Parts: sequence; structure tokens; C-alpha cells
Amino acid sequence: MSLSPPPFSPAADRNKHPILAVLMQLLQPQGQALEIASGTGQHALCFADALAGWVWQATDADADMLPGLAQRLADARHGNVRAPVQLDVLQTPWPVTQRYDLVYCANMLHIAPWATCAALMEGAARHLEAAGLLVVYGPFIEDAVETAPGNLAFDQSLRSRDPAWGIRRLQDVSAVAALHGLGLRERHAMPANNLLLVWGLR
Repeated sequence: MSLSPPPFSPAADRNKHPILAVLMQLLQPQGQALEIASGTGQHALCFADALAGWVWQATDADADMLPGLAQRLADARHGNVRAPVQLDVLQTPWPVTQRYDLVYCANMLHIAPWATCAALMEGAARHLEAAGLLVVYGPFIEDAVETAPGNLAFDQSLRSRDPAWGIRRLQDVSAVAALHGLGLRERHAMPANNLLLVWGLR
């Protein structure tokens, strides 16, 4: 019996290639990657396909997302993508034991409570190799940069849905990262008023 198609995100389909272009500049030819909040798995498959020397571990906090995520990854039959595991960044310790060359997280911080920011930074610092990178993608508010009207409206919409959500201020996120020994190394402007941010261990 064939299963129904796994969930599909048009936004993930649009932004996967711009993100990949930056990753290909940042990353070594091979390594181990841990993806936080993989969602539909479209990023995991795109990146694993293009970065053949990388082994990709997908995760998601939402148990309801895991069957569709697992189906998409299994259907693709990529040898460098591991079966997804449930991982909530607020969980201590994370259910992974190894260190990674890359921890990647897209579009999570603005649709999760603020506590997830510290949890992401603390967990990434604990599981990164010494030269590893934490790469975070999504919308951010910056003190010295005018916020796009679309992001202001998006922020209001998020907060109306859940007061604990909202687009995060980059300076606040960087301050939390610094508390866990991570320094912001690169800022890449991306389409649709998003940023790709790169942290490394100090």
C-alpha cells in the first residue's frame, strides 16, 4: 500500500538553493551535520544531494512530523542521510552523542518560545567540533537596519498567534550565543528579507 505524499513546504522549496549556495562556500568537502527542526526534510535532501561528502542527521521536535519526514528521506534513498530522530532543543541532554562539523537550524526561532534560543546555543556549543559551525536561517530584526514592512507584518501575525513567538532581535540572539561561547562570524543577506548567520566556537 502506498503512503500519502509527505508534507511539502513551498517556502522551503524556494529558499533551499540560496541557502545551499552559501553552505557550499562555507563547508569543507566532507563532514557530519545535525539539522535542528528539519520539518518536511526538503532542506536535508537538497543539501545531502549536493554535498555528497556530508552525512546529514535530520531531527524534529514534533512527533507528528516524523513519519512524513522519515518517508521523504527514505523515498529519496540517499546513502548519506540518516533516519530522523525526535529532538527538542529544550530537552537536556539532546538525544545525540557525537560531535558535528555543522549544526543547522532554519526557521525555528521565530515560531518557538524565546527559551529555545538559549537551548539551541547551549546544545550546539556542546555538540560542535572545535572548528564546527552553527548556521541559522530565518528573519531577524537588526538595530542598525530598517526592518522590511513584510517582516513587521509577519512579526505581528506571529505574536497574534502565540505571544511567545516573534521575529528575534539579532543582537539579543548574539548575546545569548556569546554566553555559550559562540561568536558570530558571518552574516549573509538572503532573499525575502531573511538572513543566514554563521556562529563558531570562540
